[in-house]
Amino acid sequence: MSTAETPKTPRTAESTESTAPTDTQVLVVGAGPTGLLLAGDLATAGIDVTLVERRPHGLANMTRAFGVHARTLEQLDARGLADELVATGTTLGTARLFGRLDLDLTRLPSRFNHLLVTPQYEVERLLERRAAAAGVTFRYGTELRGLHQDTGTVTAELTDPDGTPLTLTARHLVGTDGVRSAVRTALGLPFPGGSVIRSLVLADVRLAEEPADAFSVSGSGDTFAFLAPFGDGWYRVMGWSRTRQVPDTAPVDLDEVREITRRALGTDLGMHDPRWISRFHSDERQVPSYRVGRVLLAGDAAHVHSPAGGQGMNTGLQDAANLSWKLTAVLRGDAPDPEALLDSYQSERHPVGAAVLRTSGALVRLAMAHTPLTRAARALATRLLSLLPPASTRAMGMISGLGIAYAPPAGSKRPAGRRAPDVRLREGRLHELLRAGEFVLITPKGETPPLPVSTPVSPEHLVRATWTDPARKTALLVRPDGYVHWTNG
Repeated sequence: MSTAETPKTPRTAESTESTAPTDTQVLVVGAGPTGLLLAGDLATAGIDVTLVERRPHGLANMTRAFGVHARTLEQLDARGLADELVATGTTLGTARLFGRLDLDLTRLPSRFNHLLVTPQYEVERLLERRAAAAGVTFRYGTELRGLHQDTGTVTAELTDPDGTPLTLTARHLVGTDGVRSAVRTALGLPFPGGSVIRSLVLADVRLAEEPADAFSVSGSGDTFAFLAPFGDGWYRVMGWSRTRQVPDTAPVDLDEVREITRRALGTDLGMHDPRWISRFHSDERQVPSYRVGRVLLAGDAAHVHSPAGGQGMNTGLQDAANLSWKLTAVLRGDAPDPEALLDSYQSERHPVGAAVLRTSGALVRLAMAHTPLTRAARALATRLLSLLPPASTRAMGMISGLGIAYAPPAGSKRPAGRRAPDVRLREGRLHELLRAGEFVLITPKGETPPLPVSTPVSPEHLVRATWTDPARKTALLVRPDGYVHWTNG
């Protein structure tokens, strides 16, 4: 890992967007999963990246995120990390909600037709290793104090671990520094919303009894609890009680966690030996704009929501995958309209963040249902999902991320904007070809169709592939984040 204490010379030529010298092309603030994936993508593409993090170096071994959904696993597969990550946890093919609704994840149209339960620190470990190998400069213990920008650069005012002031300039700056984002604060952006649920308890425990269901979420109206295995003998339990609404600073012990779990699930399964217990609250908030000039926000710095559905880390990682190739195209000079391309990050990802707020909020409110009317609504919703396969398929598509689609670019048509399946090509699986971090053009053998002039990729950065089926006569251009950009069919 690079730990240089002085700004380094960029490895690649500057884009035609500006000729002013900078310390780095992209400055990423925040070394959580979102920032690590973004920085690794950019560095893999040859972009000079510096990543700053206010915490000292060292991965936390206790984290709230635990679930990796199918679409995120596909993104990690396109970076050569998915299979190694799957080996660290437990895959669940069925999720039981409210004690009566089973979601059959094996029906998901993906190589990863399951939910992976693994700690967030395992995701961070792999992403940090990749980013370091790609040449990212890391500055741990470095805190952002302010920033300002002009037409060509962003200047970040920082402090080193010893408190010494430091200034770094960049072409672009991305805030991936969480719910208390210093970048968002420096921009003066509002973060509207409020608390959706208070006094949640969270613990990693061992169990004396094997649970009947590997993954369970249920509630009694005054309580709800969630239980899932890590696969190494530890279980993650999360619970809430309407009768125990106290500040985050209030003490929490195993007896409280046991009591909530018994009331919600009917048993505490003999939980013992907790390695971590915490109390927290969950907000629903979203910043109005993900982009202010040369500064962008991603992950929890841009949106935060309830833990229901386990979509927080997953949404942030997909923000990063969407943004990284767009910044790369702009800095390389491959984007015919750089402003429009960067604006598309907002137009594509902001609606996704809003949808996640709605779905996760609906799940937690159903779990908290306690009046006869709201409990009847929960019963009706779960029955409809169980009886109507299209409804449950759509719900699983949203939670897993596989159902997310973007508007097709101007002048293009579907399937543009939709996720490209991991098809097998003559040159290998699509996700294997996407590991180069470039656009992939899939054509019939021997054909090279002209691409639209607005395509943000140059020929030297294009990976070419051919269909295995000779009957396929159309061409497909797939973005580096695995979504279809254009087709001539």
